[in-house]
Amino acid sequence: MVSLRKYLDQPGFDLFLSSDDTKGGLLQREQIDPKYMWDLTHIYVSEELWEADFAWVNQNYSRIKEYEGKLGDSAESLAAMLKLDQEVTVRLEHLYLYAMLAKDQDLRQPRYQGLDNRIKSLYTNYATAASFITPELIALDKQLIKQFIATHSELKHYDHFFEELWRTKEHTLPKEQEEILAASSKMSDLAYDAFSIFTNADLKFPECEDENGEKVQMTHGRYQSALYSPDRSYRERAYKAYYAPYKDYANTLSTLFNGGLKSKIFYSGARKYASALESSLDKNNVPVSVYENLIKSVSENLAPMHRWTDLKRKVLGLEGIHPYDVYVGLFDKNEEKKYTYEEGIAIVKAALSPLGEDYGKMLDMAFANRWVDVFETPGKRSGAYSSGTTYGMHPYVLLNWNSLLNDIFTLAHEMGHNMHSFLTGKHQPFVYADYSIFLAEVASTFNESLLLEYLLKNAGTKAEKISLMERYLNNVSATFYRQTMFAEFELLTYQKVEKGEALTPDDLREMYSSVYKKYMGPALVLDEEEEYTWARVPHFYYNFYVYQYATGFAASEALAQQVLSDGAPAIERYFSFLKAGKSDYPINILRQAGVDMASSEPIIKTAQKMNAILDALESLIEK
Repeated sequence: MVSLRKYLDQPGFDLFLSSDDTKGGLLQREQIDPKYMWDLTHIYVSEELWEADFAWVNQNYSRIKEYEGKLGDSAESLAAMLKLDQEVTVRLEHLYLYAMLAKDQDLRQPRYQGLDNRIKSLYTNYATAASFITPELIALDKQLIKQFIATHSELKHYDHFFEELWRTKEHTLPKEQEEILAASSKMSDLAYDAFSIFTNADLKFPECEDENGEKVQMTHGRYQSALYSPDRSYRERAYKAYYAPYKDYANTLSTLFNGGLKSKIFYSGARKYASALESSLDKNNVPVSVYENLIKSVSENLAPMHRWTDLKRKVLGLEGIHPYDVYVGLFDKNEEKKYTYEEGIAIVKAALSPLGEDYGKMLDMAFANRWVDVFETPGKRSGAYSSGTTYGMHPYVLLNWNSLLNDIFTLAHEMGHNMHSFLTGKHQPFVYADYSIFLAEVASTFNESLLLEYLLKNAGTKAEKISLMERYLNNVSATFYRQTMFAEFELLTYQKVEKGEALTPDDLREMYSSVYKKYMGPALVLDEEEEYTWARVPHFYYNFYVYQYATGFAASEALAQQVLSDGAPAIERYFSFLKAGKSDYPINILRQAGVDMASSEPIIKTAQKMNAILDALESLIEK
């Protein structure tokens, strides 16, 4: 029953440390005012207490085996097992949270890497010891379990938990077969692990001339930066240099790609699912029709995306827009305005004020009590994340504040995750004190939507408004349309392999270029390099993951508009969503909040909003 459920796949997690952790001007960690750093004493006052908890779990986790074969003996026996499982798992999660955060403060410190490795090993040991629980519970008579729930007070809130077990019964194998699958799972991520090491450590990029005519070694980071350069010739050089090794190693990368698909297909077949898609979605009881509806509905509403691509082409003065032109800023921003962290907090609080005083007080509590680690320091993990729900402990947020408007959006985004996790943990019992990835991006992008509305309403100049509209259009393009494009491509690749067909590099190139042209529209000129994008995107190893970015974006847009237009009733529904955790299936939780992701309505409304923003932008440009 135990798993690293809250930490290994957090939304917004940047798993790569910047290659340059000694940038000029960076303060050392000891030079930062403590109020801008995490207070990890909320978890453990000292590492000695961490070690004491570790020792307790190490000495006691095997007690779970005492209940093997006895879960149906009595309600008392079942309740005692669940209580022990909770006691062990809560401590494991606290141990892991502390180790993860301590490590991420400075990835150069071997001591914290050691804590992280030790707790992961302990997690695995307990998961192995507890592997009998699910098969044994599923094998018990349903009426017996219902009787236990009705007669034992400590089991009364487990009704949805058992409903979920029974729902997946036909896909749960006998104990011996489950043990084999558990043992083989250690090999299931080999394709992704090899891809990750190859692309991040072994792949060598060529040099190219930068904007100043100097030779620079291309890297992942330099490529991302180059795409925003106003120097088009440099964008093209960087683009071609970046894709060169992916073209050179297309055979190796296609083999890894196929290996990732075949692994997922094997496990879906072993568990008697009709497809890998059904297997992946069934974990959260999301119907396959939701995935199919997303692709169909977005495909029928591509006009705004095509319109935005063509507008970029016109503003840039091009006959056709190339993939390396897609990200460059269209409008002269001059020197980008700088914001202090305190200014960022004030703007986020003002933007989220429609949610009411209580939400504002929770934000104040987080900011005042050092839940946020703000500034970049040497060795600190790059990017941003919220740590997720840890039962009995508040969540933490990692930032790397650079004083730009983008950092304010990141702060709003991560505080959306943070408040979702905090309210889930506060209002749900342990068994439901988490939420699915299907729901995870809703609260974060909801906050971004309110922030954009606030900034547009309060923009003082035409240039500010244009810049904000461009930001929104790029965001909906990347998060909604591009992720749906990825989802469609991913589905096509699985369907082909499930028919017994191999995917050669040429097959993958043709399939990807087809969907890319479909989503970008006739203004696009497709370069050969773009046909190799399948070879570099790690999400294609994640097993139908990316569609949730698009569904989360559409759901959050709908909920944000309801809060702004309907007021109190919509706010109450939204708070119920934030508190729901896993107490129901994610589709049902969203329906109760006011949005049905099984329908086309949220997708259509997202496209309509994009069209409205385009109308306003074109009107401002023409003035």
